[in-house]
Amino acid sequence: MSNVADDIDLLKHTRSPKRRSAAKRLRKRGDTSAGKALLSALRKEIEDLRTWETQYQLIMAIGECEYVEALPFLKDFADQPLEATMIYVGLGDALVRLQIQSLNDGEPIIELMESGNEMLIDGAFRAMAMLRMVPSAVHVQKIIRFVSALPLDHGNRFWPLAAAPGWQGDEVDTYVAECLRSDRNDLREAAELAANRKYKKWNPL
Repeated sequence: MSNVADDIDLLKHTRSPKRRSAAKRLRKRGDTSAGKALLSALRKEIEDLRTWETQYQLIMAIGECEYVEALPFLKDFADQPLEATMIYVGLGDALVRLQIQSLNDGEPIIELMESGNEMLIDGAFRAMAMLRMVPSAVHVQKIIRFVSALPLDHGNRFWPLAAAPGWQGDEVDTYVAECLRSDRNDLREAAELAANRKYKKWNPL
C-alpha cells in the first residue's frame, strides 16, 4: 500500500493515469504536506489539454489538502477559458475549501455565484454541501434566491438542496417543496432528504 511520499513521487510519472491515481489517493488522505507537490504537478499538467481528468483530480486534492498557497494560481486558472468545463467544478470546490474561515462563512460562495460560470458555481455549491456548511442567514437567503430563479430542473439546484438539511427559514422550506416537484430524480431525492432534515453521504467524482 502506498504512502504519501510514494504518491508524491507518482505525481511525476510519465503516464497521466498514474498521476491521476496518485492525486486521487492524496485527495482522500487530505495531507497538507502534499500541497506543494500537487500544485507543482498541476502547473505542468495544464500544458496538456488531453489530461483534464488528471487536472481535475489534482485541483480537488489541493482543496482537500487545504493548501491555501495555491489560491492565487487557482483563482487565475478559474478566469481562463477552459474547453473541459468539468475543471471549473473542481476549481469552484477547491476555491471554497481554501477560502472559508469557518463552516458558517458563505462569502466565498457568494463571490463565485457572481462569476456567472455555472460549472464554477456548481463546484462551490458542492463543497458547501460536502462540508455541510451552514452559512449565515443572509448568505443562505442569497443562495436560495439565486437557485430559486433557475428553471425547476436546473442542475445548479442540486447541491444547495444537499446542504439544506441544516438550514432554516421559510424561503428554504419553500425552495425544498418546490424541488419536490422536479422531473429530475436526483433533485427529488435531495429535496426529500432536506425536507426530513437528513444529510446523505454523497460521493462526487
